[in-house]
Amino acid sequence: MTTLIKALNGMVAMNSELSVLFADMVKNVIPSAWTGVSYNSLKPLGSYILDLVKRLKFFAKWIEDDSPPTFWLSGFYFT
Repeated sequence: MTTLIKALNGMVAMNSELSVLFADMVKNVIPSAWTGVSYNSLKPLGSYILDLVKRLKFFAKWIEDDSPPTFWLSGFYFT
């Protein structure tokens, strides 16, 4: 993302990988570069990001405060 922002500002050259990343974001879909390293989701990009932030907060709280008495199962994996 940092490199994409720099490319959009003209600070670095836009390559094909950054171009595909930007095109996916404009289409409001999860960038193809992220799909191999993230959980599966059919949500549009904005909803995916909100869900990702919730998941990260869930795991951070778990790390800080010990395991919770109940678990948000789809936070682990949404089929």
